[in-house]
Amino acid sequence: MYRSHNCGELRIADVGKEVTLSGWVQRIKNRGVLNWVVVRDRYGTTQLVFDEERSASDLLEQSKTLGREFVIQAEGKVIERESKTKSMATGDIEILVTKLTVLNAAETPPFTIEDETDGGDDIRMKYRYLDIRRNPVKNSLIFRHKVAMEVRKYLSNQDFIEVETPYLIKSTPEGARDFVVPSRMNEGQFYALPQSPQTFKQLLMVGGMDKYFQIVKCFRDEDLRADRQPEFTQIDCEMAFVEQEDILNTFEGLTRHLLKEVNGVEVDKFPRVLYDDAMRLYGNDKPDIRFGMEFGELNKVAQHKEFNVFNKAELVVGIAVPGANTFTRKEIDKLIDWVRRPQVGALGMVYVRCNEDGTFKSSVDKFYDQDDLAKWAEKTGAKAGDLICVLSGKKDKTRAQLSALRMELAERLGLRKPDEFAPLWVIDFPLLEWDEESERYHAMHHPFTSPKPGQLALLATNPGDVKANAYDLVLNGNEIGGGSIRIHDKETQALMFDYLGFTPEEAKAQFGFLMDAFQYGAPPHGGLAFGLDRLVAILGGQETIRDFIAFPKNNSGRDVMIDAPATIDNEQLKELNLKLDL
Repeated sequence: MYRSHNCGELRIADVGKEVTLSGWVQRIKNRGVLNWVVVRDRYGTTQLVFDEERSASDLLEQSKTLGREFVIQAEGKVIERESKTKSMATGDIEILVTKLTVLNAAETPPFTIEDETDGGDDIRMKYRYLDIRRNPVKNSLIFRHKVAMEVRKYLSNQDFIEVETPYLIKSTPEGARDFVVPSRMNEGQFYALPQSPQTFKQLLMVGGMDKYFQIVKCFRDEDLRADRQPEFTQIDCEMAFVEQEDILNTFEGLTRHLLKEVNGVEVDKFPRVLYDDAMRLYGNDKPDIRFGMEFGELNKVAQHKEFNVFNKAELVVGIAVPGANTFTRKEIDKLIDWVRRPQVGALGMVYVRCNEDGTFKSSVDKFYDQDDLAKWAEKTGAKAGDLICVLSGKKDKTRAQLSALRMELAERLGLRKPDEFAPLWVIDFPLLEWDEESERYHAMHHPFTSPKPGQLALLATNPGDVKANAYDLVLNGNEIGGGSIRIHDKETQALMFDYLGFTPEEAKAQFGFLMDAFQYGAPPHGGLAFGLDRLVAILGGQETIRDFIAFPKNNSGRDVMIDAPATIDNEQLKELNLKLDL
């Protein structure tokens, strides 16, 4: 056998045992007559010792030929270490080696395989299989496994059944772009990789599988934003004979279970915030509520003077930054430069210092007196010692800019603590959103989302006012899940396709299979999908998903390790009946 124990399990109680270990050489300390080698596997590290007095001379010389990342097997006796190492779980013992076998020699790795490495992102992505040997990446993948197992445990105990749905499906025009797969057997025709299993899970509800889930790969061929992957994993769920409240309660339960079992954290409250209120108070539909700084709208108390910047604005809005009156003028100027960056796009920022003596000092004292500024403080909830930051302009744009500023300030002030968890539901989204480019409405979620009860008739008169029976689960300022109650009858679904600009022929061609299924007794149903990559990262105290994915793509959607995507040869193109005009 290659090993009797792993490299992380031996302790002082094992002294005297004859053992066999296998793993990779982590470190070597050569003292000539005494040689130490630290061997590593995924369970930990153990120190091997070779010395002139206790080891055969050829064994000591053999140990000197080892290099970093050699794969070795060592047999020997567990002995107590003279100099114990508290930083190692096995630091009380070492192995006096009696036999050493090199299972595979290794080139010197292009970066150090240590917790703190000298390798940059690009080189570690290229040699990802080496990066996985490092504890931070290895532990992140083990953590992901633990979360996935707890998901399966919870949902299975709630009578959910895991069902696999197809990866080769039909392309649809809604949403992001599909990855398409040419069919060799069907000339000129293509499969698409699923952006989600949406229609299949609805068909499972028609089929009577009233509680379904799947941990499933999904694919989107879209322009990549920061920390997005072209392939990602969802915890995809659907339930029949439910209303919105049933779904919210079920997945609050799953989130509580994960926080308790994975993080040891009890969470009682899952506030519910209307979409309109989230936009008004936080400037986005995934607010981080671990800290305050809610927006205060200042139009009524700021547009009565001769300050035309505010008078011409559709919205004047501010936040109170706790304790930030300590910011120097230089720090505030840097903050103004930050909001002026193209990524944020504000033209400037007005600020007000809230002094400890109850007075105010602002960058617009020329236009506003103490009574005016006191009203600003009241609207934003500012207290003595705070700093009020004010932006103005077009409503939607200004809210987005202030939202970005709020999150940046929270980051700088240490208010976004990774070991604190603040979930909430955002509900009552708009059903439709207007797209200026195509000059028509698009589904804000997807075309199978049901309007709120009693609002269907509004589609004919005020489609932009119709609210969706939809909900997002937000955790620490990140959307970790979203879903809706679905349309389950053919007539309503046909009406929705009509308002989304589909002709009856187009609707039938794209979704006829679903419309047909509705004719055979579709139950009321709804569901939710969690983004597993994002959920795992947040539970792990991070917001970067890459280290929680075994083999991620880079920011250009490339796998630099295997050099994909890549061209294919002409013979393959001919078989697929494709021709590239280059």
